[in-house]
Amino acid sequence: MPAVDEDDRPKKKVVHEIGQELALLSIKELEERIALLRDEIGRLETAIASKQGSRTVADQFFKK
Repeated sequence: MPAVDEDDRPKKKVVHEIGQELALLSIKELEERIALLRDEIGRLETAIASKQGSRTVADQFFKK
């Protein structure tokens, strides 16, 4: 039976828990988590911008 190459194994989805112990994570794992959190921040900022745009339109409609 051929040995399974580590690159062929399914990779676990990177998940970060706020307050999680970081001492056991490698630099690469920490960088992956930073990227994950940056992506999430961008997603949240997009949602805020969308909601602010909707609110501005609603405010203009109801102030007339």
